Amino acid sequence: MVREKIFHVVNYLMFGIITLICAYPFYYMIINTISANDLSANGFINFLPKGFHLENYKQVIRLRGLSAAAVVSVARTILGTACTVFASAYLGFLFTQEKMWHRKFWYRFFVITMYFNAGLIPMFITMKTLHLTNSFWVYVIPTIIQPFYIILVKTYIESIPKSLQEAAEIDGAGILTVFARIILPAAQPIMATVAIFAAVSQWNSFQDTLIYVTDQRLYSLQYLLYTYINQASSLAAMVRSGGTGAISGAVLASRQTPSSIRMTVSVIVVLPILFIYPIFQRFFVKGIMIGSIKG
Repeated sequence: MVREKIFHVVNYLMFGIITLICAYPFYYMIINTISANDLSANGFINFLPKGFHLENYKQVIRLRGLSAAAVVSVARTILGTACTVFASAYLGFLFTQEKMWHRKFWYRFFVITMYFNAGLIPMFITMKTLHLTNSFWVYVIPTIIQPFYIILVKTYIESIPKSLQEAAEIDGAGILTVFARIILPAAQPIMATVAIFAAVSQWNSFQDTLIYVTDQRLYSLQYLLYTYINQASSLAAMVRSGGTGAISGAVLASRQTPSSIRMTVSVIVVLPILFIYPIFQRFFVKGIMIGSIKG
């Protein structure tokens, strides 16, 4: 009994310490963005905010093109995630059907793409040939088929009793009816898991904008903020010199530093995921674990 209590205490302490280690970088960024910028730049803000203000967020929100880029990022995240989840669910379901024509070949054909790709230049040529460069659809179409997600869904569906499908087929249900009315309702946990992975990937992506897009109207939020992070020093200098280029209505020049701009931009990028992830966490845990236990 005593050993069991000691074990639980040590367990809670270890996980508590690990949680603090993981959470502290986010907390550090947040308290530095709402503290006096001169203190933050000199490294005086470590545990508690000092000189509370929200001017950093007011300044970043006024960055040129931010609202349009946010719309692009939200649209690509919603549409791209929906397409990826549906494609992963349907293909994962098909690969569990023994009557599928050359099922093993097509499954291996999809899986092998996880390990081999043509490279950046052939990929760019392909996107250009398909007229996807400088197009919103370059954010969606190349991400629809994801072998890893298909494997997750396939493994999960294999844990669903086959008797459900057999009973539906006896009643005259076709393959699409089985998928829509039997598989989709039963596979909600793994679909939520895939949705989390896909949404985080879409939201955080900026390299596709860097490679395929030159039209500023199609810049994603992450790419735009990435450029502002790289230009933080010049932006802060512009404010100090009284410039109004990329930042309008800025706070006093003495309060703006490159580190305050970088941290504020980073917090804005991370916050949506921090709010959304807890909503899907229960599905995430269930979706990952189920199917791994047999018998």
